[in-house]
Amino acid sequence: MKSNAPILFACLCAATMQPACSKSNNLLLGRVEAAVGGHAVVVTDCYKLSVPPPRKLQDAADGRAAYRFTPCRDADVVIRGEELIVNGKSYGRLSDGDSVTDDHGRVLINDREAGVTASK
Repeated sequence: MKSNAPILFACLCAATMQPACSKSNNLLLGRVEAAVGGHAVVVTDCYKLSVPPPRKLQDAADGRAAYRFTPCRDADVVIRGEELIVNGKSYGRLSDGDSVTDDHGRVLINDREAGVTASK
């Protein structure tokens, strides 16, 4: 008679990991995502069981909304008046609905690499 132990172990592992994998947080892939001020923001290389949600900051000087998403120690995404700032570096202005990815330190806007710009 064959043992069902390997199958039971696999099922137990899958059940245990299920809460850590969702659309907003995938522990296995190290990928977290959130809607931040109307923009889809994805951060890779972030292996945390729970991720703090984006926070609303004081509005920018021009009255536009400002948000901060810091899911991991080395990923700090700020959108202030549509200016994208990742880890203290400005990547210019976002358009409505743009997506942002912080992929191991590379910043992508709509899946295209973004360059650092001079902050205002």
